[in-house]
Amino acid sequence: MKNIKTIALASLFLLGSLFTSCEAVKNSNKTQRGAVIGAAGGAVIGGILGNNVGKGGNGALGAVLGGVIGGVAGGVIGHKMDKQAREIETALPGAQVERVGEGIKLVLGENSVRFDTNKSTLTTTAKANLDKLVPVFNQYSDTNIQIYGYTDSTGTAEYNLTLSQQRAATVKSYLAGKGISAGRFTTTGLGIADPVATNDTPEGRTQNRRVEFAITANEKMVQDAQKEAGK
Repeated sequence: MKNIKTIALASLFLLGSLFTSCEAVKNSNKTQRGAVIGAAGGAVIGGILGNNVGKGGNGALGAVLGGVIGGVAGGVIGHKMDKQAREIETALPGAQVERVGEGIKLVLGENSVRFDTNKSTLTTTAKANLDKLVPVFNQYSDTNIQIYGYTDSTGTAEYNLTLSQQRAATVKSYLAGKGISAGRFTTTGLGIADPVATNDTPEGRTQNRRVEFAITANEKMVQDAQKEAGK
């Protein structure tokens, strides 16, 4: 993830330098320059990452990158996501919070969201940690939240796929039961796909048993950002 963010930043700096040297851009206003550079930057990022998105992998990362708006409006959205990411980190220090593009990738490992073995039932600790996210999610209501469930490789792929789907659905149900609009959520189970560690050790399998969130702008946030960018 760090490499991806570095590539994106480097691309934007390069593009900014190229475009701001053009006479047409020199004569444009700040909003127009931002739109040109942002759109071009988005195209470069998309070209770099496009082959990895939408092929059954990448989960939350693919979802976040797929929602890039670009331009000045994208910058407005990114600023709001910066604030939300900081608040998530404060609320739940054990979570892995990563700002990517104009969204947030949030990974909750077994230290944050633990399930009973071979079940989709949330433990007391898992519920307590999800409770910490509820105020933040409610504060930033103009976002969509995609939930991805994962397992380790123990058992058959078919069994784990079903289990991961059930676990993602359980997380959605719990958060919706705390007052967050169910319409903001979508759930996907990816089973043993996209391991973040080896499945050959107990420690690695623990890391692979996780839930990922992709937090992206909904239509209202996009429209508001576009209006702000046009001022």
